[in-house]
Amino acid sequence: MKLRRARTSRRGRIEIIPMIDVMFFLLATFMLTTLAMQRLDAVHIDLPSGQAQPMQADKPLTLAVNRANQVFVNQQPVRLDEVDRAVAKLLRKDGDVIVAADDGASHGVVVKAILEARKAGAEHFLVAVHRE
Repeated sequence: MKLRRARTSRRGRIEIIPMIDVMFFLLATFMLTTLAMQRLDAVHIDLPSGQAQPMQADKPLTLAVNRANQVFVNQQPVRLDEVDRAVAKLLRKDGDVIVAADDGASHGVVVKAILEARKAGAEHFLVAVHRE
């Protein structure tokens, strides 16, 4: 006597719809993560073009002058006569300051800001340029 199985065996199949859902979820997660990593609070400056070696510093002190000749120390607006006090508070041991001046900024304002930072103890000034 031949006994039949109670259940018939079916061939397994791969469902692709849940895999697509997972892939879209991962895509959206990575997109939102990369948007959160961008610095949206930075000062907008059109840097001049040139050749330069990349910086190795973690968080360097930045002295920025925009097109309207406004001076910023680490994205905080300061008056020209207050640059030395602001730089003195934030200056690290190495004394490096990155100067990011807009292409249309007045040369005189940039030089005055550098001289004020020098009064605070800054020794080395690195000029930021847009890589070609």
